[in-house]
Amino acid sequence: MPEKTRVTVNGYGVIGKRVADAVRAQPDMELVGVSDVISDYRIQTAVTLGIPVYASTSSAAASMRESGLPVAGELHELLGRTDVVVDCTPAKVGAENLAHYRDHGVKAILQGGERHEVTGHSFVAHANYATALGRDATRVVSCNTTATVRTLTALKDAGLLGKARGVLIRRATDPWESDHSGIMNTIVPEGSIPSHQGPDAQSVDPDLDVVTIAAKGSHTQNHMHFWTVELSRPSTREEVLEALMAMPRIARVRKADGVVALNSTVELMRDLGRPRGDMYEVAVWEDILTVQGNELFYTYTVDNQAIVIPENIDAIRALAGTVTDAAESIRRTDESLGVRRDFLTAPERAATGR
Repeated sequence: MPEKTRVTVNGYGVIGKRVADAVRAQPDMELVGVSDVISDYRIQTAVTLGIPVYASTSSAAASMRESGLPVAGELHELLGRTDVVVDCTPAKVGAENLAHYRDHGVKAILQGGERHEVTGHSFVAHANYATALGRDATRVVSCNTTATVRTLTALKDAGLLGKARGVLIRRATDPWESDHSGIMNTIVPEGSIPSHQGPDAQSVDPDLDVVTIAAKGSHTQNHMHFWTVELSRPSTREEVLEALMAMPRIARVRKADGVVALNSTVELMRDLGRPRGDMYEVAVWEDILTVQGNELFYTYTVDNQAIVIPENIDAIRALAGTVTDAAESIRRTDESLGVRRDFLTAPERAATGR
């Protein structure tokens, strides 16, 4: 393996463009190129950023060149100079691409839109980094599943988790698609219980006793989770908060500070200067969280466009085997992305949790 892990991003959409930027922020990684089949402003942005652009298929190469894009080549050429490919293509396309990556001897990371069975491994860095070391492929689970695993395993690691029941209000579509996709003036319940997020969390940690119910809301930014947890023993609000804040990539927010809704967290990220207003952390409302004996009630919000980005970076290191310790990879990733535990304290205090 070269001194820097050579990374390709296939699919330069909502997740892909963010992964590409995060890779470029890592001293131990090199973004060798991005690949796609589109010719519009999304991939043109990559050109303006100086990122080599490739075509995922021969037919796409022709149309991309006709549109004036400086296409450097096709995906198969790019894979010849790649150690790890992060596939951020639409659901089910990644599964079809996996054999192609294996034929080229390239390790592959798929996203949560694919089934667990496609790779046989589902990834959340703090929960099962070690089991991904050296694998040829893994799957970074969805935004909602990532948040579920982070918070529930934080309680589990503290010896507090009994069973958990969650209600998820999902955003209707990504903001850039709101002109042609999504719902308006309604909430649509998912048609089965459990919703897929609970079983998906168990693909990462089979010991979790978790059931989820989900609905789709008529908004485009962020998801909202509401959890009722039966603790393993009577506890206190302070003990639960300490357990949550000990977990990387969970941060506290407070209604008392004016962070009262999803739009507040979006605006807060922009005010903090986050790229694209991205929030990599699970934002838990500290002053809503309630403990009554052995029952815990809490709520948080999830940035569906950003929460899985640090997980993809850690998955690159795990597959490449360049960093064998999960805590060290998480530290490097979080430092490069400016991940915090409290958005309204000085960064040095946020980093230590004090």
